[in-house]
Amino acid sequence: MANIEKHHYDVVVIGAGGAGLRAAIEARMAGMKTAIISKSLFGKAHTVMAEGGAAAAMGNVNSNDNWMVHFRDTMRGGKFLNNFRMAELHAKEAPDRIWELETYGALFDRTKEGKISQRNFGGHEYPRLAHVGDRTGLELIRTLQQKIVSLQQEDKKQYGDYDARIRVFAETTITELFQDNGKISGAFGYYRETGEFVLFEAPAIILATGGVGKSYKVTSNSWEYTGDGHALALRSGATLINMEFLQFHPTGMVWPPSVKGILVTESVRGDGGILKNSDGKRFMFDYVPDVFRKQYAETPEEADRWYTDPDNNRRPPELLPRDEVARAINSEVKAGRGTKAGGVYLDIASRRTPAEILKALPSMYHQFKELADVDITKQPMEVGPTCHYVMGGVEVDPDTAAAAVPGLFAAGEVSGGMHGSNRLGGNSLSDLLVFGKRAGEHAAAYTAGLSARPAVKPAELDAAVEAALAPLQRDGGENPYALHHDLQEVMGDLVGIIRRKGELEESIAKLAELRERIQKVGAPGGRQYNPGWHLALDLRNMLVVSECTAKAALERSESRGGHTREDFPKMDPVWRKVNLVCSLTEAGDVELTHQPVPTMRPELLDLFERSELGKYMTDEELTHGAA
Repeated sequence: MANIEKHHYDVVVIGAGGAGLRAAIEARMAGMKTAIISKSLFGKAHTVMAEGGAAAAMGNVNSNDNWMVHFRDTMRGGKFLNNFRMAELHAKEAPDRIWELETYGALFDRTKEGKISQRNFGGHEYPRLAHVGDRTGLELIRTLQQKIVSLQQEDKKQYGDYDARIRVFAETTITELFQDNGKISGAFGYYRETGEFVLFEAPAIILATGGVGKSYKVTSNSWEYTGDGHALALRSGATLINMEFLQFHPTGMVWPPSVKGILVTESVRGDGGILKNSDGKRFMFDYVPDVFRKQYAETPEEADRWYTDPDNNRRPPELLPRDEVARAINSEVKAGRGTKAGGVYLDIASRRTPAEILKALPSMYHQFKELADVDITKQPMEVGPTCHYVMGGVEVDPDTAAAAVPGLFAAGEVSGGMHGSNRLGGNSLSDLLVFGKRAGEHAAAYTAGLSARPAVKPAELDAAVEAALAPLQRDGGENPYALHHDLQEVMGDLVGIIRRKGELEESIAKLAELRERIQKVGAPGGRQYNPGWHLALDLRNMLVVSECTAKAALERSESRGGHTREDFPKMDPVWRKVNLVCSLTEAGDVELTHQPVPTMRPELLDLFERSELGKYMTDEELTHGAA
């Protein structure tokens, strides 16, 4: 039996991004002994890559903004497949979470009046994103980190121990969750540097592990995004919801190769950047859906007024929801009007002075100048869709962030429901804060309410050790890097931005072959920092999550949000009523079931025009909602 380091905690948070840190702060402030598990170095979570801002209806730039407008925009963006209660809570509580960050020390950009500045972003009716230049995610992480350090300093004064009530375990990967009589009892993993195993005995675990983008060959996601939390939840008996909906951010760099996939923040378009095809035409005016006609400009002159007149509600078409922009770019490229690298041009250089660009987009300028010798103050960027965000995730209770397994909670990108079929830009950062707080709060309450702590079973611990060691013990096993490449090819080519029945069926067959191959994956060398071993363990997670996405994409015979079927190009009001839920059978197979979308309360339905609702809902639903 391998040596295993053991720890006892009240709440364990897996993930050290915005959702994880906010959850840990809340659990610790509720008196719980809390552990934070960071797969990367502390402070290197993918949240730092969020550039544009955090959406919250504070009304600082346009006083007409309020939570009801934000809720309405979020539901429209998600094509009404959102869990309406999550969207409601998010819209109502986001301003408080932003103001709270200020009390922690966040330094937001300001208006002339000294209020928190807010910028335009796609799908939002009013300027709504609180921002720090184009480094908002970095400021969010820095602020939450500093709050945790201050709590640790309090612990040192009170207990004489810096880590008494809250501790960070950096460069640590969790591979298994344990249960006792159906309740969460702990988590098992290893330290990435040494390969030594570690056990966390805890009755409450919060998943905050982010997304799944590393299953795709072109992605804006960092290396940590291998679907760990999604897979851990599935194997624990929880369910995943709406995994067919992947957001392909419309503007990832496609050239030069050194920056392929890296995100170009929506702030570039929010601050005036326009999209042009290889003919030099500003093409987005040709792609405004009828449902959005009233909100979007029809001429360049009308679009430009948006940036100078706060009361002008006719937005530039470059600020349509991300799924609409991504499909438009894809259509231009398919029509032969794309660049040689398969993208289009994003031009801010001809629209703003170099000084304005450097002030508003300092990270964008320095990043691409250093990594690609592209000067965005002088030349356009070549951009195209890149796998960016998964709207689907762990099915949770909207108020408590609790999953179906007692003691398991989820917040942030790993949870599903809030964004429906498509997430609006900027809603991710405020989502992290709103539901991170709620997850921490309710995980602490759950632990406090237990009469006895569930125990980790020795046999399950032995099995977890055996599964972790297996790749190291296979001589001549499959190469994990080759397997990862093949998985990315399958998902990128067959389950990408535009989907077809035959290709989806082919993807499912190929994923079944990969499942067999992954059982034989090998990783030469020992346990001390062995990237091949790490990838071999991650592959199991990526594969099962990819199966969920492919099977759900085949099942949903319509196009909605981040899911586009070429053979079913329109939305279907019947499918608007259906969530697709994935679970695992005892044999480890992905099982797909239909589940009704929660019915929106009548007073929330009344926030929308009946003619608009008719695009998404059946006559029966409309009659019910109006009653």
